[in-house]
Amino acid sequence: MQHDQRQTQPGIEVAVLVSIGRHPITGRARRAEQDARGLELALAMAADRPGTRIDVLHAGPQHGESEAALRGYLGMATGDEGVQAMTLLEQPEGSDAIPALVEHLAAASPQLVITGSRAERGEGSGLLPYALAEQLGWPLVNGLAAVESIENGVLTLLQALPRGQRRRLKVRLPAIISVDEAAPAARQSAFGPARRATMVVTFGSSVVDSELAQWHLAPARKRPKRLRIVKAASARDRFKAAASKSEGKGGQVLTDVTPEQGAEAIYKLLKEEEVLR
Repeated sequence: MQHDQRQTQPGIEVAVLVSIGRHPITGRARRAEQDARGLELALAMAADRPGTRIDVLHAGPQHGESEAALRGYLGMATGDEGVQAMTLLEQPEGSDAIPALVEHLAAASPQLVITGSRAERGEGSGLLPYALAEQLGWPLVNGLAAVESIENGVLTLLQALPRGQRRRLKVRLPAIISVDEAAPAARQSAFGPARRATMVVTFGSSVVDSELAQWHLAPARKRPKRLRIVKAASARDRFKAAASKSEGKGGQVLTDVTPEQGAEAIYKLLKEEEVLR
């Protein structure tokens, strides 16, 4: 009978920061893709390291739509994998989440904080992990692909680089890591565990997000159509395309016209090509 030669690694305290995502087609609230990958990473760590405790944390207002989206994260933990509950730091609409998160993390003192690289709602600037690392004084590693080991308070991980390359890094805990599409895809969320899970609501710091208050939010419009560009692979083809006459129908040659007439003709062409709407 063969025995597993792998040594069981000790568990740690992990805080996973989650946000409310937006479906790219319907616009409905859902779990954010990158944050769900971060929780998937934490669940894999808990499966390999018995005793790991995962604290799922969200800061923002509490209403029906947000609760349904946040429970999508809780439905990912179908067994005893370290997820006890979700902590909701309730804030008024338009509040800055960073002060509330910093205050909670400083008091809870987790050894590892996992977050997505960019939110799907609000500003979506991707600066939250950097702001947390600066205020907490913790190291930050972005673009995480996998966690290899944790020994003597040192985290060994793989960082995703362009063109599929990977870089092995070692960072001392406590630390903050952010994940994107390079991390393993998140599992599906089960409805039953999501509804039965506990959500602990506490009041977080209420600081108005002055930057977001100055923004004007509007629905995105369809991008204008670009004019057709002739592409040629060789100098001969480029010369031929430049010297040949246009085959377009309905063209008009303007000579001896006023600036107003020329501008009107250009405006009409741009409207026909759907560059202007």
